[in-house]
Formats: sequence, C-alpha cells, structure tokens
Amino acid sequence: MFNKYFPENEYHTPVGHKRSVWDVLSLGSSLYFKVGFFNFVVKNRKLALANNYGTENWALSSYEIFKFSENCGGKYHISGFDYVDEVKDEPVVFISNHMSTLETMVFPCLIAPVKEVTFVVKESLTTNGLFGPIMRARNPIAVGRTDSRKDLITVMTEGQQKLAEGTSVIIFPQSTRATIFKPEEFNSMGIKLAQKAGVRVVPMAIKTDFWENGRIVKDLGINNRNLPVFIKFGKPMKVEGSGKDEHRFIVDFIANSLEEWKDIRNK
Repeated sequence: MFNKYFPENEYHTPVGHKRSVWDVLSLGSSLYFKVGFFNFVVKNRKLALANNYGTENWALSSYEIFKFSENCGGKYHISGFDYVDEVKDEPVVFISNHMSTLETMVFPCLIAPVKEVTFVVKESLTTNGLFGPIMRARNPIAVGRTDSRKDLITVMTEGQQKLAEGTSVIIFPQSTRATIFKPEEFNSMGIKLAQKAGVRVVPMAIKTDFWENGRIVKDLGINNRNLPVFIKFGKPMKVEGSGKDEHRFIVDFIANSLEEWKDIRNK
C-alpha cells in the first residue's frame, strides 16, 4: 500500500463518477465550488490557529479538498506513487511545474501520508490574513519573488536545514502560476538545493487547469469540467556534476507530459 488515501500505484477517477447534487444544482457555474473551498479554508484556519494543523490533519484536509473537487466534476489521473514510496525513508526535493491552486491543495494528501514535506511559497501567502495561519502552520520556506539572489540564499539555507532534519521540500521553479509551460522560465533552484544538500530529486508533471486562476482573487477561479487533472511523479534522480542534465531531464519530462495530455478532454 503506497498511501492510506491512494493504495495503488495509480489513481483514476472512476468512470461515471457522479457530481454532487449541490454542484449539479449550481447549473454549471462554479459558485458551489468556490463556497465549498472557502469553507475548507476557514475550517483549516481555525485548526491552524488552535495549533492543531499537524501533518495528519494537513493530509486529511488535503484529501477532503481532493474529494470535494472530484465531486465538483474534477476527473483525476495520478501516476507514479511507486516513486514516492521509493524515497519514503529519505528527504528529497520534489520539483514541479505550477499551474493553479489545485496542486498546492492536493499535493499534501499525495505525499504527506508517506513522508514529512513542506513547500517553498511566496512570502505574501504566509502573511495573508486568511491563508497565513494555515501556511505558517506548515513551516514553509518563504521567498519574496522580487530578488532572485535573496530567494536563492533563503532556499539554500532553509532548504538544507529542513532536508537535514528529514523534511522533504516541494518547489515550483516558475516565478508564478502559468497554464502555458515555458522552459526558459523554469529555473534550476530545486536542482541546486538537492545538489547542495546531497539528496535526490523527484520530478513532477501536472496539468491542473481544471481549477482556473481567478481574475480578481487568483485562488478562487472557476472550474472547467471539460479538462481532466493529470499528476505524474517521475523516477527519483541523484544530481551529478553541475546538474544541467538533470534540470534538462525535468524540463523535458514536464514538456513531454503536457504534450501528451494537451488534447485530452473529459467525455
């Protein structure tokens, strides 16, 4: 068993999975989805403020959001849990493209039941009045995203410390969420961290435009039920030499996965 929430090596939303009655009654809008997500945030914020948002509750709340999004029309295709299982006894750096809020919400239930993990996040998320307590409860590595040199020093320093303590790190090397993957905007910070800390990297490719970015509030975009969700873990790699080959491999892994998934629609 790879994970108490996902016991098999792959997970695919069952064919014919029914949307919730309330989502159906929303008449194709995302109102029910937005209200439901906001309620989850409020509940988890209370847990965080009560110092009761440890790894187990974090993973559980992530799984609840996963099931909620599935009941709102999200159709998931997740593969490569065996690669997470392979590194269950060692800290690693997970490196993924970044498309929407969905991966931030769902990654914990895919990884945290197996190993301690945290994110590299934008500093403003840790000071936000609504999300801040939740983010701070998970002890992330916070970067400003305005000074790349300062951010690199922060990730190298705090990242090595967390990895030395046995906590894995999830990093999104793009500067912001983007539905179009641009390799030139995918920096090698994750590779540098793994190389410096002497740990392996686990590539991740995702396609999560089911949960679109909002125009006013970025985290509260609409959900597009025609677009399936794809999440794929790649084989763990040791960083050799300069790390250029490993960085190129991860970029190609993501680009090739997105190309494979680009024309797939829900039926």
